[in-house]
Amino acid sequence: MSESKHSPDPTDFDRCIVINALGMLDNPNLPPPAAPVEGICSDGVDCVDARALDDARASGLTAVNVTLGHVAGEGDPFELTVHDIARWNALIRRKGHALAHVDRAQDFERIKAERKVGVIYGFQNTTMLGDDAGRVALFSDLGVRIIQLTYNGANRVGDGATVPNARGLTPFGAEVVERIQHEGVLLDLSHSSEKTCLQALQVARRPAAITHSGCRAIADHPRNKSDAELRRLAAQGGVIGIYFMPYLRLEGQPHAADMLAHLEHAIDVCGEDHVGIGTDGGITHHDDIAAFRQRQAEDVERRRRLGIGAPGESADVSVFLPDMCGVEQFRRLADLLAARGHGAACIEKVLGGNFRRVMAQAWN
Repeated sequence: MSESKHSPDPTDFDRCIVINALGMLDNPNLPPPAAPVEGICSDGVDCVDARALDDARASGLTAVNVTLGHVAGEGDPFELTVHDIARWNALIRRKGHALAHVDRAQDFERIKAERKVGVIYGFQNTTMLGDDAGRVALFSDLGVRIIQLTYNGANRVGDGATVPNARGLTPFGAEVVERIQHEGVLLDLSHSSEKTCLQALQVARRPAAITHSGCRAIADHPRNKSDAELRRLAAQGGVIGIYFMPYLRLEGQPHAADMLAHLEHAIDVCGEDHVGIGTDGGITHHDDIAAFRQRQAEDVERRRRLGIGAPGESADVSVFLPDMCGVEQFRRLADLLAARGHGAACIEKVLGGNFRRVMAQAWN
């Protein structure tokens, strides 16, 4: 672990801007929709109830990037995505006492002062663009603030993390990267292959992000990022969010110690100004673990059927860290970092300060 260059003064957690660069705002204990749409991510508006909102606010979360629209599967990607944006807009209007759409970086302080939870609209694919890079402007006007180039597979812009012999960024992909940054949207390189990621960073002229990933040097999994990717991202001012996902280990259930190993490696490689969190998970506890295991088994099978699964996905390994979950997860992270000698300023950056900075640079 690199030594923090700041004094280890206690972190005032309640003062921190906490940004989950990719996560869920849901109550996982609610029954799934009667007829779920394969093309819409499961952390949709149907699962955002009073408990989910109360837990999110109690956790200290300021804002979360939620996945909207088409990721994979059936249906027209453009129509599904526009429909999903409309549903989230309606939800935020109905629950305006607790939710607020994040449109610019200055919104974070206002949202925190009002004790609301900010919702950042993000995509985890570019399938909804079709072959028209001009749609980036349309989605920006509709409030989308983060666009990820690929999911695990291949699309028109390039190859995802699980594509063998990845070709990298396509000419259309280079055009999309330029349009994303021109329209003031944050470029997200999560799930991309190493070649796609590095080539996209060559095209990029503004800082980018990897909102949710881990470090391949710690666990050599295709969903994690190489040191070459991390260094190039940081050199251009970008930020990586470390996730709380099974890919932190190659076998078995990961725990907080595994996540800390990835986070501290990222700090060593990138510097403390370029690391944050993107848990890829929610906050509300699973009340019935047996039911959770059954639903996870079904989701693993669905992802396999759609061709978007990643190596090692299993119903036997939770998609959260058993000792870093629930309402206390962000406070616990701050405490663990402090116990390992990271100073208050570093901890505040990791909790959200770094992502606030890169979002301000991208969105302005």
